[in-house]
Amino acid sequence: MPVACAGILVADLFANPIRRLPEPGELTTTSGLVMGTGGCAANTAIALRILGKDARVAGKVGMDMLGDFMISELPRHGIGIEHIRRTPNYPTSSTIVFNVEGEDRRYVHCIGANVDFTPDDIDPAFLDEADVLYLGGYLAMPSFTPERLSRIFRGAKQRGLITVLDVVMPAGVPFGIKHVARVLPYTDYFLPNQDEAGRLTGYGDPWRQAECLSRLNPRCAIVITRGPCGSVAVRGDRVIVTPPFRVETVDESGAGDAFAAGLITGLLEKWELDRALRFAAAVGASCTRALGCYSSVFSFDQAFHAVEEQFTAAAGRPA
Repeated sequence: MPVACAGILVADLFANPIRRLPEPGELTTTSGLVMGTGGCAANTAIALRILGKDARVAGKVGMDMLGDFMISELPRHGIGIEHIRRTPNYPTSSTIVFNVEGEDRRYVHCIGANVDFTPDDIDPAFLDEADVLYLGGYLAMPSFTPERLSRIFRGAKQRGLITVLDVVMPAGVPFGIKHVARVLPYTDYFLPNQDEAGRLTGYGDPWRQAECLSRLNPRCAIVITRGPCGSVAVRGDRVIVTPPFRVETVDESGAGDAFAAGLITGLLEKWELDRALRFAAAVGASCTRALGCYSSVFSFDQAFHAVEEQFTAAAGRPA
């Protein structure tokens, strides 16, 4: 059964790592530039296809060259695009990603057509035959208010789907618990990173973040990703700490989306949550081994065996 992936769609341009950003008026060269389809919905769907799962995408792009690129590229990855809409009102969303050696990534982003993507653009047929509804980029799509998103998730739950929610939180915009209070009662898995959970709850500690969010729905698995520190998950009284999966990192772009795809794959395999989270950690980490959001994502077999080797070996080491 396909996974229905809705959310932001972005055309990404990545620069290979450079030693430093240029000074005003200065030209800095890089060894390569890579353009790819991006945004949470596209990245997660492509990672799911790499893992052997069917996926379709709902989102919006512009009537421009970048929109043509997105529409043509996704089918090359086996992604259904019949639910992608186009708007003449905005350009396709796009991001330039700068990688500086020894530093975190920097982004220049045009929100573009994602402003024009509304819940009305999601046809009920989008959920037909799906087992999972994943929505990525919530809070970066202005038309998806808590009330309107809660209706979508409530409808998905009534149809028996698993609901998975991820967020993107633009800098400089105030957010709080009210932005998820209406949605989490209909959410099965919520996947903020530690910074995002902090902005929603006001707490810096991931345990307090998870506790605060869990009060909104104890049945929802709150999974707080922590980059090189692994993840913390809370569902009801159960707490799962998943260590990081170690790889040599080149570019962390798309790691959270790959993590989401790994977790969804574990759910579709009907694994216990702790096993699904270890698998997700391996898939998310594998994404960081090369430039771009999915070029180095593990296949299902690669992730399965990597988890067995790394996590089993770690469990067997003396304290």
